[in-house]
Amino acid sequence: MILLDEPTSFLDIKGKIELLTILGTLAHTQKLAVILSLHELELAEKIADTVVCVSPGGVSGVLTPEQAFQPENICALYGLTEQQYTALFGTPEPEAEKAPAGKPQFEHYVRSGQKLLRCGYTTGTCAALGAAGAARLLLTGREPETVALRTPKGIVVEVAPLWCRRTDTGAACAIRKDGGDDVDVTTGLPVIASVVLEPDAPGVRIFGGEGVGRVTKPGLDQPVGEAAINHVPRRMIAEALEREAENAAYTGGFAVTISIEGGAETAKRTFNPHIGVEGGLSVLGTSGIVEPMSQQAILDTIQLEMNQAALRAKAAAGPRRLVLAPGNYGLDYLASALPQFERFPVVKTSNFIGDTLDMAATAGFEQVLLVGHVGKLCKLAAGVMNTHSHTADGRAEVFCAHAALCGARREVCAALMDAATTDACLDILDGAQLRGPVLESILAAIQMHLDRRVGGAFRVGAVLFSNQHGPLGETCIAKELMKEWQN
Repeated sequence: MILLDEPTSFLDIKGKIELLTILGTLAHTQKLAVILSLHELELAEKIADTVVCVSPGGVSGVLTPEQAFQPENICALYGLTEQQYTALFGTPEPEAEKAPAGKPQFEHYVRSGQKLLRCGYTTGTCAALGAAGAARLLLTGREPETVALRTPKGIVVEVAPLWCRRTDTGAACAIRKDGGDDVDVTTGLPVIASVVLEPDAPGVRIFGGEGVGRVTKPGLDQPVGEAAINHVPRRMIAEALEREAENAAYTGGFAVTISIEGGAETAKRTFNPHIGVEGGLSVLGTSGIVEPMSQQAILDTIQLEMNQAALRAKAAAGPRRLVLAPGNYGLDYLASALPQFERFPVVKTSNFIGDTLDMAATAGFEQVLLVGHVGKLCKLAAGVMNTHSHTADGRAEVFCAHAALCGARREVCAALMDAATTDACLDILDGAQLRGPVLESILAAIQMHLDRRVGGAFRVGAVLFSNQHGPLGETCIAKELMKEWQN
């Protein structure tokens, strides 16, 4: 047990968050009881699992955070008028908009700068939870109050369905999409799983219903003609149904149809029509969890990683060397194809490649190797240093322009402009026997823009790969650096 009396009193905001994050980790991973007194209500509300209120009027019982921080309770504890409460905390949320009493809300937080931001869960997690709820109703005859699963990230999500009821052929269950503090166009939409038992057909068959898009172009996660339900959500749905079957000693199979209420209209505000998903939204998610982070928080995180990398590089003999990767694809490729370079400091850039290069210059690095998926790094050939699709895309345009420079026919250029992904572009170039020269041209342009950005502060090169096509090539400086780093 850890007992602390006002441990945050003399700390600044950052120190308070760091201390409370450590205490929360100890409590939830080391099975320690952490008891602390706090006067900062907003911090207490975010981190507490249970609350006891102490006031001149006495000591309360053990309360849930929802009970403890009700406006009427806070007003009673501190003797506040309604006007004083509103001045301090804002207008209380209308009762109709609150979650029903006893209904769990997903509570998992990440630190973003000086704030704690609540995570959400993906449409794929919603689909799997809905499938589990509908199957449980069919197999047990009872409508579930809550449904839960462990996401691929290892975090358990437990929520109350919006509704769960029998249908003419089986049962359906709706789960509200919750983006946490990373609100997007899908937040609040009901994701509905309709399940039919198939006693004589073991296995799980998954279909897309109303509001779920259909793949119309090659190169996406699913083949042309299939519902846009990616492979990780499909696996999550199947595993959720298999667990329900095992719990009920059911040996048959399931047919499940995933729908998203309002998905067709919402999809018009996304990139789905452009990339080749028509008629609705995609059911996505590789981790099952949505982690919110503001742009400044991401940059702050990159800067922190850069500072740590600089300390490592300073302690090592020889030139200060650094590996950059935009995301998990780059890190996975580095581990599998270039493990000899993992001994050097590695920093994840997210979409902020230009900003990260600037940080590397300030940190005094001398040699930098950028390893990334062609879908991200081809944008550098156009001088785009923030690779988020909302900032700039241009992938098809890059491939089209460099194919034209290499003598591609008009129909090849038209096909490239219509391609949904860079892997589809590579397939088109293979058909035209132009992959080699076009990639060489793109790599040269990437090198030019990298050199222009760093302005001679250090030597930098890029390595391109594709999950589907494997290694694609290196810029001229990358080849030199890789040869030097082997020694």
